[in-house]
Amino acid sequence: MDNFRHRLAHIDALPQLTLLGIISGLLAALIILLFRFSIDLPLSLYADNGTFETMPANQRFILVLGGAFIIGLILHFIDNNSRRLSVAHVLDRLHQHEGKLPLKNILVQFVGGILTHVSGQSMGREGPAVHLGAGMASQLGQWLKLPNNSLRTLVGCGVASAISASFDTPIAGVIFAMEVVLLEYTITGFIPVMLASVTGTALAQAAFGNSLSFSHINAELNSLWELPYIALCGFFIAVAAGIYSRLHLWGVSLKSTPVMVKVMVAGLITALITLPLPQVMGDGYDTIMQTASGQLSIGFLLVLVGAKIVSSALASGAGMPGGIIGPCLVIGACLGAALGQVGAMLSPLDQNNTELYVLLGMTAMMAAVLNAPLAALLAVLELSHSPGIILPAMLMISTACICTRQWFAREGIFLAQLRQLGTPIDSSPQQQILSRVGVRSVMIGRFKACPAMLQVSQAEALLRSKPVWLIFSSEAQTLVMAAADLSRHLDEIKQQVDDASQEHLIDLLGIPAKRLNSQSIDQGSNLNQARNLLKQVEIEVLIVSRQQKKQQQTIGIITAETINNYYA
Repeated sequence: MDNFRHRLAHIDALPQLTLLGIISGLLAALIILLFRFSIDLPLSLYADNGTFETMPANQRFILVLGGAFIIGLILHFIDNNSRRLSVAHVLDRLHQHEGKLPLKNILVQFVGGILTHVSGQSMGREGPAVHLGAGMASQLGQWLKLPNNSLRTLVGCGVASAISASFDTPIAGVIFAMEVVLLEYTITGFIPVMLASVTGTALAQAAFGNSLSFSHINAELNSLWELPYIALCGFFIAVAAGIYSRLHLWGVSLKSTPVMVKVMVAGLITALITLPLPQVMGDGYDTIMQTASGQLSIGFLLVLVGAKIVSSALASGAGMPGGIIGPCLVIGACLGAALGQVGAMLSPLDQNNTELYVLLGMTAMMAAVLNAPLAALLAVLELSHSPGIILPAMLMISTACICTRQWFAREGIFLAQLRQLGTPIDSSPQQQILSRVGVRSVMIGRFKACPAMLQVSQAEALLRSKPVWLIFSSEAQTLVMAAADLSRHLDEIKQQVDDASQEHLIDLLGIPAKRLNSQSIDQGSNLNQARNLLKQVEIEVLIVSRQQKKQQQTIGIITAETINNYYA
């Protein structure tokens, strides 16, 4: 197992990561299946196929408000760190804590996510799914005590499997993991993540079949003359995305407000909205089907867009354990349907292509809010099974993303949320490169531990093993010195005295040499952690150690020069 961990510390550990990717994908898919069953079973008792429109208005009000009360009560009695949930939490733990997701947060997400959805809150399932999938993969890596650089890939595998198992979109699962969570594309990362995504899709299809599909929606472009209007529609999508993001972040910014108050206010507003508009409840995929039929008027669609933005953004900003991708798809579908109907009225060709604009709105809204254009494009492409949507979708996505970034200064809602919470992540190229490599892959294993006082005979015996570094202690401080300095001092002694006594003592603290202060670092750390530790304590060398039978065992030396040379 130690050799397996050592291989994982290298950047090219593809066979090992592939095996772990399949296992973590399997674990993530299993927890998602359990999560989905735990939601669908209660909903089947009082909601027709997960829809809430058939319920009496007073029951909808009590269900939403009562659910918010229970969720707020749970969040009130747990500590603030355990309330960190969903995709933003995964990003924070991946980039600030080397992918180590706490088990307590996973449990809160599982229970809270179920309560959120069975009580009809205006949120999606994908946020909890991402957290649960990433959490299971992370727990596997922590249990096996894998190096931190490999935990990054495992978290990506868990995310891809979770998205695939939730939406039945294997390609979008891979791209979402790379584009939104890992924030990088690497060949070594792609293969394990792809296999994890395949695993998640296969298990979900075996359990649920093709549970979510928009293949019946006509996604063909009638005429190229529609392209200018499609580009203009991207502007209106950007406005909706900007409003949604700002309202969500406003809720996040209310840090001093008790979580019980925030959740109850969000629940009350949603409950009031459900009285005339039950369509805002749940993930709203049934509403998408209604918008594509063209039976909803433009006025009703716009009212539904506003209601969904308010109810969903306030719920997510208050900290309810749900997702925002589902609501974004519903908002985009409704706004797209309204824009499609307007376009049909303005078109001299008298062609109604509302269904296409439903899919385009979904794609552009998801891309603009998440700042994930490729993941959004592939998600809707897989769900619609229509390659004809690619051209107009790329145009609307580009317009929406540009306008959102320029006018609303949004880098993506999850990154903005972390910045709002005071925990921005570093996604610089240097950080990404160094995080992919474990310290064991570049450490120098040729070293010798020795006392600070050595006889000449001991020094000669020590140097015969040709170490690069010597480690010795002085006044409760561990120092590191180049073995070449000791060798040079021995040569000087022999030149000065022809017959140097073998019992002559050499003081490593007194000979001409550069002695470096050191700090211990765990063998599971990556080069980015090593670089940060060197800067923090202002030293030049780290001693790589591992726990062996309840004792720290030194296994190598790593210097600031080694890290800089690797990056260069």
